[in-house]
Amino acid sequence: MSRKLLTVINHVVINRPIGEVARYAAHPDSAPQWYTNIKEVTWLTSGEFSVGSIVAFRAEFLGKSLSYSYIIKEFIPGHRLVMTTAEGPFPMTTEYVWTATKDGHTKMTLKNSGKPTGFAWYVKPLLRWSMNRANQKDLRLLKSILEQS
Repeated sequence: MSRKLLTVINHVVINRPIGEVARYAAHPDSAPQWYTNIKEVTWLTSGEFSVGSIVAFRAEFLGKSLSYSYIIKEFIPGHRLVMTTAEGPFPMTTEYVWTATKDGHTKMTLKNSGKPTGFAWYVKPLLRWSMNRANQKDLRLLKSILEQS
């Protein structure tokens, strides 16, 4: 059986400048505020947030508690962030891209992709639907938080 890549892409336009949106969204410590499934963030490396930094997350997804670590693979402040994990039943890459709109607001794209293994592979359609729904909810919350500040 082919283990095709599962990819979920979502977008939101936030009525705030790109620098403000990117600074807040990229910083792992703010993740529990706008990612409803993320419950805890722990830094595994010290120093500034940069390529090579490792951050552990504890999350709840589909009724299960998950612990995983992301390594920062690419970080271009105000433009792009790419993080990867190889742990768990769904090794994944998460990518944020921020682009300025014509009216000075920010379009944020959130892309998750990976190859589910084990049981996760068999429930891939449910996984895709759940991830899409969760990402849409998280981006709406991010928009709400940033537009209220």
